[in-house]
Amino acid sequence: MTHFPLLRLECLIRLLAAIAALACLASPSAHARDQRRPNVLFLAVDDLRPEMDSYGVEHMVTPNFDRLAQRGVRFDRAYCNIAVCGASRASLMKGLRPTPARFTSYLTWADKDASQVPSLPMVFKQAGYHTQSNGKVYHHVTDDAAAWSEPSWRPPTSSVWWALAENRELATGQKRGPAYESADQPDDLYPDHQICDKTLDDLRRLAKQETPFFLACGFYRPHLPFVVPQKYWDLYPTSQVRLPDNMFFPRDLPAAFHYTWGEMRAYHGIPKQGPVSDDTARQLIRGYHASVSFVDVQIGRLLDALEQLGVADNTIIVLWGDHGWQLGEHGFWCKHTNFEVASRAPLLIAAPGITGGRVSRQLVEFVDIYPTLCDLAGLSKPAHLQGSSMHPLLLDVDREHKEAVFTRHGGGDAVRTDRYRYKEMRARGGRGELLGVGLFDLENDPQENRNVAEDPAAADVRRRLQTLLDAARAEQAEQGS
Repeated sequence: MTHFPLLRLECLIRLLAAIAALACLASPSAHARDQRRPNVLFLAVDDLRPEMDSYGVEHMVTPNFDRLAQRGVRFDRAYCNIAVCGASRASLMKGLRPTPARFTSYLTWADKDASQVPSLPMVFKQAGYHTQSNGKVYHHVTDDAAAWSEPSWRPPTSSVWWALAENRELATGQKRGPAYESADQPDDLYPDHQICDKTLDDLRRLAKQETPFFLACGFYRPHLPFVVPQKYWDLYPTSQVRLPDNMFFPRDLPAAFHYTWGEMRAYHGIPKQGPVSDDTARQLIRGYHASVSFVDVQIGRLLDALEQLGVADNTIIVLWGDHGWQLGEHGFWCKHTNFEVASRAPLLIAAPGITGGRVSRQLVEFVDIYPTLCDLAGLSKPAHLQGSSMHPLLLDVDREHKEAVFTRHGGGDAVRTDRYRYKEMRARGGRGELLGVGLFDLENDPQENRNVAEDPAAADVRRRLQTLLDAARAEQAEQGS
């Protein structure tokens, strides 16, 4: 009889423990909730066009870009909203399209042009995420400073940098060194390797914390100058480099669309006017490809770390190039136009619950990235967003998304539909009189080599696309932008 009270006490203890366990299952702790909230690894690559094996460029050595494509969804027709780095990044991060008054140049500040609305990282920070930025995410390292849990970081090595002393000596005053350089130097001497090192250190630290993270990592290459170690150049022998077969200005296109690619002319060895030689063109293409493969290695290091740290299955990965890049097409280099090759960029998204190895050929644009990430993370979307979430496309890659996407730069505005690209050039940065019109049938002329805007057979198409573009401009005007 003396043991009955002890037995009753033991039963009571077990009953209370069971109730506590059930309560934990019914009402997860903050730690458990955070464990289920997905992390975000946000990867930006400067001047990256879809120049990789997974996008059909078979000579490219890009196993890690391709590995990420197999893990997630590859968007084959993704378009920046403006083909210049500072403006494109600000537009994406604020979820707003550029206009003649907003997000206009590489010197754009998101803080100044759209201070009244929260940025993508700010929404995640406000939702309890640890937000962090390494490398080139915004053009200005201190832009949108309040959105980051820690100050944004960049390596001490300049993005415009040469490994060889003789090339650095050519960069004096307003002059720059050569547009490309191959040097037998170790990877860790270069800024993108250093950016990756810092991001790996942060991943190891943040993976141990209860708070989910939004970790942004921006790589400089393949932006000019094409400066990477010799071993990456060796992947692309000069004898195998092919020049574009359309190094000419499009037929019947008004002169208003001419572009002088002044950015590259600032580099040593590039003529101040006129075309580059074929030999120089081959080395530029070689250097671009080598730079892409160098960044590919950094992407692989990050993907490996996610696996090793055990957070890969609970991390959203978004990889985007801030715009395309012209490698001699139409006689152009750099970006700064509304041609297909300048505005189309890679976009890869992998996320928990999303089946990988699939391809969407639906039209998407960079303002769609902000609402997509909100949906994937279960966050409320701000009312100001102008894009449409791609979450339904991640579930069904063939689902209809939008009729058209819009790009602009300087005095030019363009609309791209499934088959056509229509563009206008106007005076006064896009506010003035019409200077020229271009219309390209991308089904029959995917390289945009002939303008059909004055072709009577294309008159109905031109009117329809002009109406789409006018409606988009009117919508921006109503919003006071």
